[in-house]
Amino acid sequence: MKISVLGAGAWGTALAIQAARAGHDVSLWGRDAQAVAQMRASRRNAAYLPDSDLPPALGLTADRGAAIAHAAGGLTIVATPMSGLRETLAALPATHRVLWLCKGFEAGTGRLGHEIAGELQPTMPNRPIGVLSGPSFAQEVAAGRPTALVAASKNAALAQAAVDAFHGDRLRVYTSSDPVGVEVGGAVKNVMAIAVGICDGLSGSSPEAPGLNARAALVTRGLAEMLRLGLALGAKAETFMGLSGLGDLVLTATGDLSRNRRVGLMLAQGLALPQILAQLGHVAEGVYSAPTVLARAREAGVEMPITEGMVALLDGRLPVAEAVEYLMGREARPE
Repeated sequence: MKISVLGAGAWGTALAIQAARAGHDVSLWGRDAQAVAQMRASRRNAAYLPDSDLPPALGLTADRGAAIAHAAGGLTIVATPMSGLRETLAALPATHRVLWLCKGFEAGTGRLGHEIAGELQPTMPNRPIGVLSGPSFAQEVAAGRPTALVAASKNAALAQAAVDAFHGDRLRVYTSSDPVGVEVGGAVKNVMAIAVGICDGLSGSSPEAPGLNARAALVTRGLAEMLRLGLALGAKAETFMGLSGLGDLVLTATGDLSRNRRVGLMLAQGLALPQILAQLGHVAEGVYSAPTVLARAREAGVEMPITEGMVALLDGRLPVAEAVEYLMGREARPE
C-alpha cells in the first residue's frame, strides 16, 4: 500500500516506521526542510525519536505536494497537531482516504476532528475519513513494543485499510464505527491526566495527602465525565470501555511518558505553568483543551467537576494545594 504520513513529529514518525517495517511504500513529510535533510542523512528523527532507526525504505520529503500525490489510491495519515488539521484536510484531494492522529479540540472553534471534517464535507461529501487513536506512546511504537490502537470511521473499508496498513505482531489495530466516541476519549483524557498528576505529585507531602485511593477515584470519576460528554455529543457508551476511552485514560494518567501527567506532577511541586511548558518543550494538549472541554460540556448541559477544577487551577483561581480537596469534596450522591 502507498501511505503518506503528513507530519514528522513523534507519533507520525513512529507510525511511518511501523508501516515501512510492514513492507508498505511509505513517504513521511516534514515541514522543516533542514530537519528532513538531517533525518535523511542520519536515518534518525533526533528531535522526537532519537533512539529509533528509520527503516531504509522509508521515504522522507519536505515537499507536501509530492507526499500527497504519493498517497493517491492508498492511505493518507494526518499527523499534524490539531491546529493544522483543518488546513491539511482542505488541501487533500476529495478522493484520498484520510485518517488523522491528532487528539483534542481546535482552538477558537472548539471543534473535534470529525466536526472539522464535517464542515469541509459539503465540498467533499464522499471522502472516506476517520481517526486512529488509542493508548500509545510513540517511543514504544517506534521501538516495536506491543501496542493496541483503534481505527474509527463510518466507512468500514477505511477502518479496514488502517488494519491492513499497521496491524502486525507488535501493533494490533481494532476497528470502530464510532469516531465521535474515540475523539472525545482522546481529547478529555489529557485533562484528567493533569488532575491525576497533581494527585500523585502531592502524595506523601503530609499524612493527610492524597494517595492511591484518590488516584483510583479520579481515574474512575474522570471516565464518568468523559462518558457523559461523549453521550451528549452522540457517541456510543461502549466506546469508553475500550482502547480510546478507559485504555487511553489509564495510560495517559499513570504513564511516566505522559506529558499531561508531568504537567500535573510539576504543578504539585510548585512550578508555575509557563515554566512547566517551557521545560516540556512539546505540547501538553490538556492545558489547552481544558477550557474547551468545559465550554462544550456547559453547552451540552453536562456536569464535569474535575474538568471545572482543572480549568480553575490552570487559570490560577484554585491553589494546587486545594485541588484534590476540591475534586474529592463533592456532595454524596448516587454513583
